[in-house]
Amino acid sequence: MERKELQLQPRLQLLADLVPQGARLADIGTDHGYLPVWLLQRGRISFAIAADVGYEPLQHAVRTAQEQEVSGVEFRLCDGLRGITADEVDTVVIAGMGGETIIHILEAAEWTKMPGAYTLLLQPMTKAAELRRWLTDNGYYFTAERLVFDKDFIYPVMLVTGGEQPELTELQVRYGVDLDRDPLYGDYLQREIARLTKQIEGQRRAGDPEKRAQAEELAKLCAALEEKRKECVK
Repeated sequence: MERKELQLQPRLQLLADLVPQGARLADIGTDHGYLPVWLLQRGRISFAIAADVGYEPLQHAVRTAQEQEVSGVEFRLCDGLRGITADEVDTVVIAGMGGETIIHILEAAEWTKMPGAYTLLLQPMTKAAELRRWLTDNGYYFTAERLVFDKDFIYPVMLVTGGEQPELTELQVRYGVDLDRDPLYGDYLQREIARLTKQIEGQRRAGDPEKRAQAEELAKLCAALEEKRKECVK
């Protein structure tokens, strides 16, 4: 029976495209193990650790590797990076989880902030602004950021390494670092403007003066986003 070639959904495909050639990869929260298996199949990486906190997801990853006849991947049942040492990998992917969980994982792995030593690919499903703020306050430097459209959502993918980050503006913290030339940035900002507009309307209808004052601050932010969006679509 012919083996069916593994295909990645857009979110994982962007992550795969951003992994450095020849990397020694740790895929945290690997789930079905699609990312490391796909990369090993194509000779893009030399070695992978597929790690997950859950036994069942890790077994799914084992089966994926077996079905795809891929070697060169180790499977670790561990919480984040706690079961992985600094000398085993040079590239870490933490994707498909909330920004607060990503922060929790990195807090327990101080070695990841060694200046220039590791490439971190971080893809938060929620709390992206909180993650950006934490990274810049805790010894990480943004080398790039990208956007990807997948299942009707636009997700950020952050590329960071250890190092001192120049101070970010509040717009960068909230809505992305160095995304001005990303083809999805205009759409991403439009979605954020729509979300803010709805929030502003609700607060303006409230009888609470404090909420109405907050609405006016959000309106200023919304106007700044609209100006940035116009720059992106020129």
